[in-house]
Amino acid sequence: RRSSDLEPEIFSDCDQEPEEEMLQELEKELSDEEREKRREESGRFKEEGNTEFKKGDYIAAENSYSRGLQICPACCHKERAILFSNRAAARMKQDKKDSAITDCTKAIKLNPDYIRAKLRRAELYEKTDKLDEALEDYKFVLERDPSVQHAREACMRLPKQIEERNEKMKEEMISKLKDRKST
Repeated sequence: RRSSDLEPEIFSDCDQEPEEEMLQELEKELSDEEREKRREESGRFKEEGNTEFKKGDYIAAENSYSRGLQICPACCHKERAILFSNRAAARMKQDKKDSAITDCTKAIKLNPDYIRAKLRRAELYEKTDKLDEALEDYKFVLERDPSVQHAREACMRLPKQIEERNEKMKEEMISKLKDRKST
């Protein structure tokens, strides 16, 4: 099977990429040379996306990173993780928080020690009020790199916010229970 045999229709919707395992199956019969050619081409899409991102064209950047992901071989974990994390950044700029979180999670699955993806996901979790998850990611970042001031500040700020949120939820539950008893 040649790389051109991998039907582009499979990859037409950027939000509907095949899972990594499916990609590995599709790519099984590619030669090492074809895999390397695809890796290099995906790198060009990454650079194109970086240029568009710097210009503030986040939609074009997202599309370039998506195109890079469509052709980057599944065996290239580091490259794919970077593409997912970069696409997450482009999606963050477009306020596509949920799909950005998904991309960060995919990047982290490919490279569990990817600090930038963890930090990005922590910020997104915080913006979507998933404070416990945010704190967990910030702690991970701080353990790996104590110099990340943003993570340090979040680790100091979030426990109090989580406690306040939990206390508020508890009060609301008690209030609802009291209302039920009185009716």
